Amino acid sequence: MDKKNTKISEQTCSLREVLEIIGGKWAMPIIYTLSKGKLRFNELEKSIEGINTRMLVKELKNMEANGIITRAVFATVPPTVEYTLTKKGHKLIPSITALHNWGKEFSV
Repeated sequence: MDKKNTKISEQTCSLREVLEIIGGKWAMPIIYTLSKGKLRFNELEKSIEGINTRMLVKELKNMEANGIITRAVFATVPPTVEYTLTKKGHKLIPSITALHNWGKEFSV
């Protein structure tokens, strides 16, 4: 395989990995919402129009496993859970903002 094909293959692989992490329908809205600061589960759910509880839980687990968010559980009754972006998660904000701006300009 020549150098040009190797480079394209590496870029494609890298893009697939990124999409695995933030390619879910709700991942970017969750990240954008958490960019404003830590939120409890119910606050996060109410902030994202159209998401259901099951999907929010699934996306949050995926993002926590990938190091995008942190989940803090406090021993209260009922338990309090807060979500925040990690440093890795904060680095996604410029890209998400750029995609948002692109969408405003080119989507119908």
